Amino acid sequence: MIAVVSIGTLKRSLIEGVVGFLNDYHSRFGISVEFSGEIPTEPFSVAFNPLRGQYLGRVFLPTLSALKERLNATAVLGITELDLYEEGLNFIFGLANPSLKSAVVSVHRLRNEFYGLEPDDELLIERAIKEAMHELGHVFGLRHCPNPRCVMHFSNSLYDTDVKGPLYCPVCEEKLEANLRKLGVFP
Repeated sequence: MIAVVSIGTLKRSLIEGVVGFLNDYHSRFGISVEFSGEIPTEPFSVAFNPLRGQYLGRVFLPTLSALKERLNATAVLGITELDLYEEGLNFIFGLANPSLKSAVVSVHRLRNEFYGLEPDDELLIERAIKEAMHELGHVFGLRHCPNPRCVMHFSNSLYDTDVKGPLYCPVCEEKLEANLRKLGVFP
């Protein structure tokens, strides 16, 4: 099972859209995806950088990994409104650690409103699905893909996220299946 948690409160439609898509996709590998509830943002306050007004993404992953263990899940994905960054980068849409089997996605910069545009909940869900699929791909050992339509293509900007599709290209999907077999998740 892949556990999905919201870090802070998120719209139910966003969570349901992401979990529904992830479950439909991963069920072909015998992996269910379940929403495991909301966790508070307070434990992550140590990740806050007041000079940047952002949270250091890597700080989220060990806590999420511990939650994965408690839930006896294969992997865990946290989704948050908090604005994330990594050293050397202005921001990140998400981050994953294959050894911890944990990932986090921020919807902060996936929202049209961040760019002064009208809200679009459907587009936000589509973008969040792509970033969730991308980070879970990393969790299961995939690297960035040169194919700009593959969900594993690196998103340097929102444009990159909008251009790519929500699925893995045939090359990445083959690698994913092989990696899931090695993990004993997929027969």
